[in-house]
This record gives sequence, structure tokens and C-alpha cells, in this order.
Amino acid sequence: MKFDIVTIFPESVKEYINTSILKIAQEKGLVEINVHNLRDWAEDKHHTTDDTPFGGGPGMVMKVEPIFNCIKDLKKEGSVVAITTPRGKKLEQSKLVEFSKEIDLHMIILCGRYEGFDQRVHDNLVDYEFSIGDYVLSGGELPALVLVDGITRLIPGVLGNDESLVEESFNNKNLDFSQYTKPAEFNGWKVPDVLLSGDHKKISLWRKAKSEELTQTQRPDLK
Repeated sequence: MKFDIVTIFPESVKEYINTSILKIAQEKGLVEINVHNLRDWAEDKHHTTDDTPFGGGPGMVMKVEPIFNCIKDLKKEGSVVAITTPRGKKLEQSKLVEFSKEIDLHMIILCGRYEGFDQRVHDNLVDYEFSIGDYVLSGGELPALVLVDGITRLIPGVLGNDESLVEESFNNKNLDFSQYTKPAEFNGWKVPDVLLSGDHKKISLWRKAKSEELTQTQRPDLK
């Protein structure tokens, strides 16, 4: 599986992909993540990637030419071109699972900035537009990393224990159950007795009930 992340702030992305789970996945050879500076495909001497909008108005718009040149160089048969944009479909766990099953997935992710992309990028160059929520960020680097991280951790062999994926939040449209660790009591706050009982059947039933309770009280929209 291969990701090409295209941004005008490559250093901010490199810092994250070279730590934790993404670093481990790359070291295991399970995923390849490349970070590119969009300015490398700009054709003028100032390496310009944005300009003022036609029709006037505040802000700047990401230019179509460097993006076209970039995709032309990076895209291969079967590649998926994705862009981060508030107008995109909200990213959900089911979509991450879908992508994670495409073993030969090659995804080019364009990180938006300013007022967004020239509409001709949306109309002619993109396969998948996504957002990570109904709010506005300074740029698309964080959403791009959310997408890559969310897909990568689902690839078999990336996590130390693949069983940890089974009972995570959003699987089966439920939040994960409450978790506790040592000490069994702190500041008068106690771990539920059932988790200390050693009775695996009772623990399993408690976790199922707690998962459903948390979902109903905190995220009823998932049902």
C-alpha cells in the first residue's frame, strides 16, 4: 500500500509519519508513505501554488496547473486521487476499512489550503473528496494524516495485537466499553468489581452492556 501526500508544508507532515504506528508500518514494509512539496511542480520562478480568485473576494485559491503537473507525474493506473475539503463526504470508519482491504492501494492525497482548490481540480482531477468533520482547519495536512493513519492501522500486522481492532469504537456501530488499569483503587475511585472477578463470561457481558450504554448516552446518532 502506498500513499503520496502532497502539501506546501511537507515538514509538518513528515514529523508525524515518522513516529509511532506509521513509522512501525513503514519499517515492516507494510506501507510506503511519501511526502511531496507541491511547489516542486509550479512552473514560475517563485514556485507559486495559489493566486487571487476570479470575481474578487478575500483569500487565495490553490492553482490548477501545479496540481495537474503533480498528478501527471505521480498517478499510475488504478491510483486514487483524494483531496481534503470541507465539501467532501465525512470520513467514517467504514470507509477506512474499505480502503484498508485494497492491498495494492495507491492513494495521492492533496492537502487543501486557503479558500480551497480551483474548481477545475474538483471537476477533472479527483476521485475522492473527504472531510473529517463539520469545522474549518487552516489546511488539509491534519485530515490527510487522519486518513493515512486510520487506514494504515487496519492493515494486518501493523499493530502488535490485531485483536485490539475487534472491539474498537465504531465497530458494530458502538463505542468501545470503558477501560481500566492498575491500581484497582485510586483517590477513592474504584475499578468495577466484575473486572477483578476473573469471570470472563461476566466480564464479557459487562463490557457489551457498557458499550451499548455509552453509545446510547454519548453517541445515540450511531444507532
